[in-house]
Amino acid sequence: MFDPAWDKGCPGCTGLIDAMGDLSMLPKRDTTFAIVSRAPLAKLEAYKAAKGWSFPWYSSYGSDFNYDFHVTLDESIAPVEYNYRDKKELERRSEGKPWVLKGESHGLSVFFHVDGEVFHTYSTYARGCESLTDAYGLLDRTPYGRQETFEDSPPGWPQKPTYGEQPQDPQSGH
Repeated sequence: MFDPAWDKGCPGCTGLIDAMGDLSMLPKRDTTFAIVSRAPLAKLEAYKAAKGWSFPWYSSYGSDFNYDFHVTLDESIAPVEYNYRDKKELERRSEGKPWVLKGESHGLSVFFHVDGEVFHTYSTYARGCESLTDAYGLLDRTPYGRQETFEDSPPGWPQKPTYGEQPQDPQSGH
C-alpha cells in the first residue's frame, strides 16, 4: 500500500480502505483490523491523519514482513511469489508487464493470537481482497459492470484499465 519511496499511498489500496465502512464491532469480538506497509511510520501517520483514518497502521520498514507474506516483490530479497503463483507462472500470466513481478502489491492476512502464540491462519491477494467492501459487488450487478478492460463489453461501453494493468509510479503512489 505504501512503498518507502512514495509520497502517498497507492490509490487502489487507499480506495479500498476508504470503502471499509464501520469496523466498530470488531473489538467487541476480540478482533483488530490493522494495516502494515513498508514506508516509515512518520510517513504512514501523516497520510493516515490526512485521510482521517483511525485504524492501527504499522510500519514494516527495514523488516522482512512484506516479503514473507508476498506483498512486496523483489527477487534480490525473496523469491517472487504472488497470489500463490511463482515467478514462472506470474511471467506467463503477466503478458509482458514487468511491474507485475516487482514492487508493492496488496493482500490480506489473518493472524490468531492464543496462549501467547501467533498463528497465520489465512491470506488472500489481488481480487480476493475485494470482498472487504461492497463497491465491486454492486458494480458487478449494474449494466456497465466494473468498466474494466478484462470485461467483454459491447463496443462503445466505458472501460478503464484494471488496477493491475498500469505500472506503479514511485512518486505518485500508483
